[in-house]
Amino acid sequence: MAFRFPRSEKASRRDDPYWNFFINTPPADLTNTVTELLRNAPEGNIFPTRADIHTPEITSRHVKDMAGYFGAALVGIAELNPDDANNPEGLPFAIICAVPADYDPRQSPGIGGQVPVQNGLFISFVLSAWIRELGFRATAKRAVDGETLAAQAKLGALDNAGRLVTAQFGTHIHVADAVFTDLPLAADG
Repeated sequence: MAFRFPRSEKASRRDDPYWNFFINTPPADLTNTVTELLRNAPEGNIFPTRADIHTPEITSRHVKDMAGYFGAALVGIAELNPDDANNPEGLPFAIICAVPADYDPRQSPGIGGQVPVQNGLFISFVLSAWIRELGFRATAKRAVDGETLAAQAKLGALDNAGRLVTAQFGTHIHVADAVFTDLPLAADG
């Protein structure tokens, strides 16, 4: 007797109970996710000697290229007010990265639904570590309102519900934790 999977090739993922579990069921143990490891990882030290850097415009291009290399689909830079609620560190700039998201991580708590969150955390973590190696302050933190910061950085516009809408991905986008830094950059917005 041949083994048969409960799902035929013609059925959609929407009808697949395994896929539904993968996308929508939160893990019973958060240590089964990378998310908690990255969010709780200690930041490294700032290199004591600052690197010689180019103009803010060229440095911004380098930062965006590096974030793209790490996997960011969209990258923008916002200039911040030190007293802004979205600026917990009081630093002058926020680097905002976004990754495509087939499922909204806020509505899909399963391991599969959280893949964009994990990808975004990786990008923010490594990008902030690279900036610290250049001798500048950088910390990856969840912004109070990351989607507003993303709109400020010209990654897209906010819809009536306050959700980021981009030209390339529509609402199928996840805004990663912001990288707050004092690296001299040229803001997009």
